[in-house]
Amino acid sequence: MWNIIIIPFLGTALGAASVFLLKKEMGRETQRALTGFASGVMVSASFFSLLLPALDETADMGKMGFLPVSVGFAVGMLFLLVMDVVTPHMHLNQCEEGPRTGLKRTTKLVLAVTLHNLPEGMAVGIVCAGWLYGNHTISFTGALALALGIAIQNLPEGAIVSMPLLGEGMPRGKTFLYGVLSGVVEPVGALLVIAASGFFIPLMPYLLSFAAGAMIYVVVEELIPEMSEGEHSNIGTIFLAMGFILMMTLDVGLG
Repeated sequence: MWNIIIIPFLGTALGAASVFLLKKEMGRETQRALTGFASGVMVSASFFSLLLPALDETADMGKMGFLPVSVGFAVGMLFLLVMDVVTPHMHLNQCEEGPRTGLKRTTKLVLAVTLHNLPEGMAVGIVCAGWLYGNHTISFTGALALALGIAIQNLPEGAIVSMPLLGEGMPRGKTFLYGVLSGVVEPVGALLVIAASGFFIPLMPYLLSFAAGAMIYVVVEELIPEMSEGEHSNIGTIFLAMGFILMMTLDVGLG
């Protein structure tokens, strides 16, 4: 279990380590491609790793099985909407705009990606909890597939935090640290969910769909607008498809 929980965080850390390998600025097309790829992985993971198992859980409800899943999904969207409103962060498509206000701007950028990582950590925690408690719709390999998929899409997210800060002249070591810190919420969130899950196992369909709703909110609110901004956004769309296919392959192949 511990190995699975830490995998997504390692993806963020590896992405943040790009500051030691790349130039001081990330090209606009590269950022679009990375954001599109992350979008595809998150959409695919939401469907194959979270919503489908949630629907399997409610199969005994017949035609009303959609109800718990719909409620959980809506609450997950609402939760991220509230977090988006109350947390002082900047949207990713604002990363290259506005005055350079030092730590304040840096903090907002880190909070933006941290907000993205929260539902991912929760999703891994919920799936791991389902496997630990013997849920028949969730396997160890399915949990591993979700963790690997999120780790892969965390690679660009770690770079999206660190590279703009490097471009502002911040030392490489410090930009790497900020990138790593943005991913800490994932294992912490996963552990908190697992610790509390014993009380909520009967609510597993709600929890799975809740995580899916939160992840889809991030994709729709942040990632897709970022990859589509301006002209010639085809690169983002292509990489979205690649991310979706990769995550689907992992989930179906390992699940």
